[in-house]
Amino acid sequence: MAPPPKPDPFSADSQREADAGAVFVLQSRGEWWHAGFHLTTAIVGPTILTLPYAFKGLGWGLGFICLTVMGMVTFYAYYLMSKVLDYCEKDGRRHIRFRELAADVLGSGWMFYFVIFIQTAINTGVGIGAILLAGECLQIMYSSLSPDGPLKLYEFIAMVTVVMIVLSQLPTFHSLRHINLASLFLSLGYTSIVVGACIHAGLSKNAPSRDYSLESSGSARVFSAFTSISIIAAIFGNGILPEIQATLAPPATGKMVKGLLMCYTVIVLTFYPAAVSGYWTFGNKSNSNIIKSLMPDEGPSLAPTWVLGLGVIFVLLQLFAIGLVYSQVAYEIMEKKSADVKQGMFSKRNLIPRLILRTLYMIFCGFMAAMLPFFGDINGVVGAVGFIPLDFVLPMLLYNMTYKPPKSSLTYWVNLSIMVVFTGAGLMGAFSSVRKLILDASKFKLFSSNVVD
Repeated sequence: MAPPPKPDPFSADSQREADAGAVFVLQSRGEWWHAGFHLTTAIVGPTILTLPYAFKGLGWGLGFICLTVMGMVTFYAYYLMSKVLDYCEKDGRRHIRFRELAADVLGSGWMFYFVIFIQTAINTGVGIGAILLAGECLQIMYSSLSPDGPLKLYEFIAMVTVVMIVLSQLPTFHSLRHINLASLFLSLGYTSIVVGACIHAGLSKNAPSRDYSLESSGSARVFSAFTSISIIAAIFGNGILPEIQATLAPPATGKMVKGLLMCYTVIVLTFYPAAVSGYWTFGNKSNSNIIKSLMPDEGPSLAPTWVLGLGVIFVLLQLFAIGLVYSQVAYEIMEKKSADVKQGMFSKRNLIPRLILRTLYMIFCGFMAAMLPFFGDINGVVGAVGFIPLDFVLPMLLYNMTYKPPKSSLTYWVNLSIMVVFTGAGLMGAFSSVRKLILDASKFKLFSSNVVD
């Protein structure tokens, strides 16, 4: 008697049929290039304008090495995670959520809650940061047009939050594909503008004096280096690759690798030019947002104002896309509990809870952004305790547990070495980033109209 066939995870009898988070938010209809758009938006954002600031704590040589190593390791990690997801799919277990993949492969219930905690912290943090930075972009433009205007930062944050509430009603991750294609071009656009502006500033008669020296104190130099490493880790991280791969139409096997190649092509075209041009121009005076270095509080702008204004507009528009991408995990968690798949996605039964819950989520993110306008300082902490475990450690562990490479093989030892090195880097980065938060605590003021660098 023939053995019964394995259940098809995409059939009507599959458990996904009763899972509104899967059926609605993580709808599997995309092609590989759509995954490339989503992944590029998740990684290539305005945080790349922080790279000259990260180089400030590392210097030229170590900065290049860390940027390149982080890029190679993350590409390798995402490739391994995609392979694990493909393996599970072929075995009849297609995982569409990071937390379920980790719990299944590692066979541990606590891993489910560990991943969901880290993912929630990252995604909410990025959502808050996107709203804060978008509000700051509006403030920059407003201040240029009306230097003595009465509007405060929290009012611009409120405006951004209203726009995000409207955009958040797009029902599925797949429905963001056109927005994320625009996001890809926006990242290329503002990177080109900033690189051109930095070169113009560096060659002009008003060029700032260049000093590439590191901290004079040895301990301060070490702490700055680990903080910079955490920042670069956060820039390369995304923590939602399984959810992005979930948007691919079945079978998804092999498609994510093409999306990764698209994403890392854009990374090479943006990360290196932004880091090199910004650090070359401003050295250890680089601001955490290189556009603010080009528009100093005192003295003339170091590039044509209209050019920088266009760059700020591009950044502002992309921040909406980034906020939407990182909100999808929260939305699928909410809709898994609140929606009814037996009724249509746009039925009154599902539309009203979606409208209420997503609106409340965006209001929470907007309120936190207005109350804590020093979120840039938390970037290193997020990278150390969030992105490093999910993007630098777990993929290697999942691969070793799934494919079980021999302990004598190169793959096993490369994966183990990466896990050990980045676990240590994450712990040191967390300590260094928390130290910087404590040192900057005197600058923090709730509902301030200035963002602390």
